[in-house]
Amino acid sequence: MTDEPQLTHIGARGEARMVDVSDKASTKRVAVAEGRVVMTAATLDLVLRGDAKKGDVLGVARVAGIMAAKRTHELIPLCHPLMITKAEVEITPEPALPGLRVTATVQVGGQTGVEMEALTAVSVACLTIYDMVKAVERGMRIEGVRLLEKQGGKSGHYRADQPGTGQAAGGGGDA
Repeated sequence: MTDEPQLTHIGARGEARMVDVSDKASTKRVAVAEGRVVMTAATLDLVLRGDAKKGDVLGVARVAGIMAAKRTHELIPLCHPLMITKAEVEITPEPALPGLRVTATVQVGGQTGVEMEALTAVSVACLTIYDMVKAVERGMRIEGVRLLEKQGGKSGHYRADQPGTGQAAGGGGDA
């Protein structure tokens, strides 16, 4: 046995597999992810005024992110279906980008973590923003999608590095 990290979704013969979590304790698990949609200042102003042709961009993107978190197991082949107890999507204007910062917080009481659900929520919310505004600006960029924090499970607490520190707090692995 080595101390080298192992890929949990690969079986002994190299085949893809769903991780067996049946022996894991059911605990509270939380994950927070973020992403950004970068656009021109004029497009950001249009979104914030609520003048987009397709309607309430921020409201629709929030709902799309929540729905995506609940359906992650249908999109990512080896994810477990989970009874999510919380899925929250926040969208914050960032005029300095210019653009929007999307943050998702997902929680479950269960045997596996919700990192993929939080990342999926952010990704789909960002894609929804793009879809609703693309008629005005096709050059928008979706960037910086990443896990900010996870709590619970055997691997413990993880927090992404703070700007300028180059450090990550906590462990990794399959929670």
